[in-house]
Amino acid sequence: MNLVRYNPNQRLSTRTNRGVGIFDDLFNDFFSPVAFSGRPASLLESQELKVDIFEKDDAIFINAELPGMDKEDITVDIKGKLVTLGGEQKSNQEIKEENYYRRERRYGKFERTFSLPFEVNGDSVKANYANGILKLEIPKPKDQVAKKITIN
Repeated sequence: MNLVRYNPNQRLSTRTNRGVGIFDDLFNDFFSPVAFSGRPASLLESQELKVDIFEKDDAIFINAELPGMDKEDITVDIKGKLVTLGGEQKSNQEIKEENYYRRERRYGKFERTFSLPFEVNGDSVKANYANGILKLEIPKPKDQVAKKITIN
C-alpha cells in the first residue's frame, strides 16, 4: 500500500462516477458480519486496524487504534520501505459459545503493511503504546528532509 494523501471527498466522487447510490454500501456494511458483502475477506480484515498516517517536516507518524490489547501482543516489523503492524487479540476462553447472546468482537491474528516513500532505519523508529493507541515516529533520511533556503 502506497502512502496517499487523504481526500475526504474521494469516496463520494468514486461512488457517483460509477453510478452507485450513496446508500448502497450502507446495507453491505451493516450485514457484513452475517452475509457476504461482495468485498474480499482481506479487505474486511484490513479495515479492523484503523490508522492515521501523517507527515511533518522531518518524520512520518503512524497512529494505530489497538484498543484492549497488551503491548506484548503487538508487533512492528520494518523491512526496507515496508512497515508492518500486527498482533494477536486473545479471546476469553472461560465463556462457552452457547452462553453468548451476541459476539461482535473479533479475535485472532491480524496484520497490515504500509509502504513508505523511503527506506526506513529500524533503529531510529520510536514506538509508544498508551490508552489503546500505538504511535510510531519514523524519521525521514537526511536527503528526504526539506531544507529551507533563505533568499538574499
